[in-house]
Amino acid sequence: MKATSRIHFQWSPVFSLESFRVGVSLHSHTLHSREPLDFLYRVANHSWLLRKLLHRAERQYEAFHGSPLDLSRGWWTPPLAPLDAYNVEFGQIKALGLSPLVSLTDHDNIEAPSSLQAIDATRKVPISIEWTVPIRNTFFHIGVHNLPPLRARSIVSRMQEFTGKPNTAVLKEILAGLHASPGTLIVLNHPLWDEKGVGDDAHRSALLDLLNQGREYIHAVELNGLRPWAENRQATRLGETWSKPVISGGDRHALEPNVMLNLTTTANFAEFATQIRSGYSDVLIGSRYREGYAARIVQNVIDVLSTCENHGLGWKEWPDRVFYMFDDGEVKSLAQSWGNRPPMAIAAFTGCMRLAGRAPVRQALRTAAWRTGQVAL
Repeated sequence: MKATSRIHFQWSPVFSLESFRVGVSLHSHTLHSREPLDFLYRVANHSWLLRKLLHRAERQYEAFHGSPLDLSRGWWTPPLAPLDAYNVEFGQIKALGLSPLVSLTDHDNIEAPSSLQAIDATRKVPISIEWTVPIRNTFFHIGVHNLPPLRARSIVSRMQEFTGKPNTAVLKEILAGLHASPGTLIVLNHPLWDEKGVGDDAHRSALLDLLNQGREYIHAVELNGLRPWAENRQATRLGETWSKPVISGGDRHALEPNVMLNLTTTANFAEFATQIRSGYSDVLIGSRYREGYAARIVQNVIDVLSTCENHGLGWKEWPDRVFYMFDDGEVKSLAQSWGNRPPMAIAAFTGCMRLAGRAPVRQALRTAAWRTGQVAL
């Protein structure tokens, strides 16, 4: 099957929405996602300042708790509750004059869409998930959209078992079962992102392993709204090589709505899934994607660190939304661990982020991106 993917740029003078009536938001997160903190180790390898701050935080933690800091035991959660996250995506699509379809995909759980189905206004939201799939010494994320409602929890249970104890035969069995449901859509999310930090060669080797195992069951390759355009171009080529359409994935974790959407004329999510599975996809890249990559990431970090007065679980301040498992297995938030006096290193980091979010600094980041050719497009 030859895939046909069309990529539309919102800022193009020839772009028009006239031939479409539905906008589809895929891949965004709610407070039910656990986002690992150990990514800071990899980021610190490229930032002298963050490396210094991290070393200081490690010393302060060990002095206070008597054991080494291990960020692989920690995680943070996005600020938006399910209905708030849904409304952010719904509102953006409605403002374009399109009918919205919104699929929320938290990491390895379906609590957000399941809770939304209990509300009359959102009862048709698809039950979706971003599934962590370990391969060799790394992992990949697969977006599974529109699970069969009556079997969703049993399917997710099998997914979670696989993630904890990977097995090639079980992976193929799960993917085949998902593929057998015609309204379910299976997407390989941000495939070229070496999130584990194993190195390009090892990551690409594992990617080929995954594609060889699941080629007939994976329906599309994601263009990701929070990854650089150079990486998304590679994802496009990957889709062409494996005869898969590319599909949008905003990957929203903070307050900014997804910067990429899909466009369609289908009436519901099952029909949209059928269209993608047949090889046809129309992706809209929004104008915000043209901002410098660093500027957008900084803004997302600032949003995560912001105060959420109406947080769904009452976690108003960002230290309420950061968690760590101690040696005895007890889990505490950063606020519970350090109260109102976080370590100097953490206070310095949040201060730097807020400084970077000021208008003159953000403009400087955009200007630098344009001058160095690091703009998204």
